[in-house]
Amino acid sequence: MSDAARRIYAAIAAIPPGRVASYGAIAVRAGLPGRARLVGKLLGETPDGLELPWYRVLRASGQIALPRDSDGFREQCRRLRAEGVEVKSGRVPLSRFGLDGDLDRALWGMPGD
Repeated sequence: MSDAARRIYAAIAAIPPGRVASYGAIAVRAGLPGRARLVGKLLGETPDGLELPWYRVLRASGQIALPRDSDGFREQCRRLRAEGVEVKSGRVPLSRFGLDGDLDRALWGMPGD
């Protein structure tokens, strides 16, 4: 396994329950800014036996990347909701559930706070 793959898998493994991250955010946290596509590629090639919270990784818009009518889409929605993550129409509000959501809230406040 390459060093880049190790760093990306470690960044994915570090996403805590109830939080999500974009492919690009994972790339940045792995020290590979601009390599969002590599994150997606490696998720699709995860070695057997390596358990990762794959379902916590989304598009930068907060949208689930899998096709809406797929079993994987339904499974990702189910797993996210089981952790208390809000999923509406296949999208998660990153301002509330993204890795940096607490920082945004602390700095700028959020409506209703």
